[in-house]
Amino acid sequence: MSDKTYTPPKVWKWDADNGGQFSNINRPFAGATHEKELPTGKHPLQLYSLATPNGVKVTIMLEELLAAGFTGAEYDAHLIKIMDGDQFGSGFVELNPNSKIPALIDKSSEPEIPIFESGAILLHLAEKFKYFIPIDPAKRVECLSWLFWQVGTGPLLGGGFGHFYAYAPEKYQYPIDRYTLEVKRQLDVLDRQLKHNEFICGDQYTIADMAIYPWYGALINNSIYDAAEFLSVNTYTNVLRWAEQIGERKAVQRGRMVNRTWGELSEQLHERHDSSDFDTRTQDKLA
Repeated sequence: MSDKTYTPPKVWKWDADNGGQFSNINRPFAGATHEKELPTGKHPLQLYSLATPNGVKVTIMLEELLAAGFTGAEYDAHLIKIMDGDQFGSGFVELNPNSKIPALIDKSSEPEIPIFESGAILLHLAEKFKYFIPIDPAKRVECLSWLFWQVGTGPLLGGGFGHFYAYAPEKYQYPIDRYTLEVKRQLDVLDRQLKHNEFICGDQYTIADMAIYPWYGALINNSIYDAAEFLSVNTYTNVLRWAEQIGERKAVQRGRMVNRTWGELSEQLHERHDSSDFDTRTQDKLA
């Protein structure tokens, strides 16, 4: 089956009406659209995010650090409503010129440290607390290799497969086939790695698992794109085992709730400012 032929013009021009359901937030230029200061809380770490897979990476890490006893990892999680354009407010753009979530300010340092990109935030936290990253040089490099593997594959899984399969205003076979091929190859890469390893990097749970799980665990569990059957995820038995094991961790369950604004009300904690918020401020209780 062939798709309708498109002949690119000599010079591309932006058509704001040709962007599908995200046309109101996608644009070919950067910078702030309005003045808006970022809120700040009482804790050493200030997170500005939404519970997309990239946002969940960081909240899982923070909850895991707290569960491991690192009180310095206490954090405020402020909600950034990307469909409302919060990421284009002047305060957020100053923190992250790329206008993407998540972004973090580490106020425990002098001067305070602003960080954007989820992989950079995970690495900063792992090095700051010297946890969830191997000490052995060879294992550390392996961990970082898998962390950057996920950073590199994310756009193919999200912006590629996810966009054309789930979000594009029209369905075309070529891009869906192209990105499906790549996503299934990635799943096979993971399945082979996990065949003889409990976690991504052997027997140690690391930031590599925390980076990969929110994307591929959600894909396997049908939490994003509703594509599990289409991708035959049941054939990736080692990934399934790993995703189930990670998903059973209490810190992971808490991390998935933070800055979440969809799904079951009991699993939505729009903002997190105290550990007690999980018991008192989920949307089912506020409702």
